[in-house]
Amino acid sequence: MIRGTMFIEQSERIESSWTYPSKADLLNRFIAKSLDFLVVAALYEIPLRVSFLFGMAYLSIADGLVGGSLGKRFIGLKVLIRENQKSVSFRESILRNLPLTLAYLLYHIPFVGWIIAIGIIGFESFLMIGNPKGIRLGDELAKTCVLDQQSKGENIHHSAGNTT
Repeated sequence: MIRGTMFIEQSERIESSWTYPSKADLLNRFIAKSLDFLVVAALYEIPLRVSFLFGMAYLSIADGLVGGSLGKRFIGLKVLIRENQKSVSFRESILRNLPLTLAYLLYHIPFVGWIIAIGIIGFESFLMIGNPKGIRLGDELAKTCVLDQQSKGENIHHSAGNTT
């Protein structure tokens, strides 16, 4: 019992500098990622032998682009590093999208790869829906979170004690 109390007190101290904002709307996240997958599909259709790699590269680094991926930019979402609330770099983007990149790679293996890829995407979606903060495995790996662009400023001011 004491251990649990100590753990709660420690986690409250860690999060006291920044209140975790409410998660981005799930529908917006799914729409944004669908738009990103359309970009990947378009890159894949380029008649070059390396077009598969273009799609994989975009999927990996898209969140590290200025303003985020095209889908997130269009929908109005932002990926931030949880520790300091800064935009993600290419490193965090690659870590965050590692499960989806793996699914993209496996999808090119007939039958077994398709099933595993669908399983990975389903697992990531299940985690995102089930987690109160909308954190999926990729977010845990990169220590990131996805927020609506307008909610970033509101929540930081609110956590600093300014309620207006």
